[in-house]
Amino acid sequence: MDMEPWDPLDHPARIEVRRQESDDSDAEGGLGNVTRIVLRPPGHSGKAKRGHLCFDASYESGNLGRVDFISEYEYDLFIRPDTCNPRYRLWFNFVVDNVRADQRVIFNMVNLCKIKTLYRDGMTPLVKTTSRPKWQRLPGKYVYYHKSPEHRNHYILSFAFAFDREEDVYQFAFSFPYSYARCQAHLELIEQREFPYFRRETIGYSLVSFKYQT
Repeated sequence: MDMEPWDPLDHPARIEVRRQESDDSDAEGGLGNVTRIVLRPPGHSGKAKRGHLCFDASYESGNLGRVDFISEYEYDLFIRPDTCNPRYRLWFNFVVDNVRADQRVIFNMVNLCKIKTLYRDGMTPLVKTTSRPKWQRLPGKYVYYHKSPEHRNHYILSFAFAFDREEDVYQFAFSFPYSYARCQAHLELIEQREFPYFRRETIGYSLVSFKYQT
């Protein structure tokens, strides 16, 4: 994972101590991804300490719109909706830094839009770290897709995780990410082989200058 050097302890605190379910409204379409936000406990002043988790999703294929501090061991995470459908919320991809060795947490993905997902049939989120760059699935015994009375009986995805290396950056995802950049790199490799039956042509551009190709 390529990340710019930065000091996670220098980020401003953002504390949102509340537990509420995000409404299915078009307003959520305006949320941006969190950018290196450190959550500190209520009443803490001064520089953030090791173990005050820093969340970031400001990269290609990242998705995390808000994080609420519930306790030292629990966080509510809100994902952003799809661009063209503000009521559709499923994909998440974010990194966590500034962890403490042996720190244990529970992450609640609280505004997923689906009642039935593969998480109900045993699928689990993925995790990798800077020192262990291969994606691995979380053990099923630590992942729960359930109705939560504290979130208006909506289905939420909760998973427990223990951080073991303070120097690592941890990345979590709904499933295996396949970014636009990776797709373009793969197509370029195929194009270089000059297959007679392969041709790539740009027919337009998106609002953020991504190519539409056939």
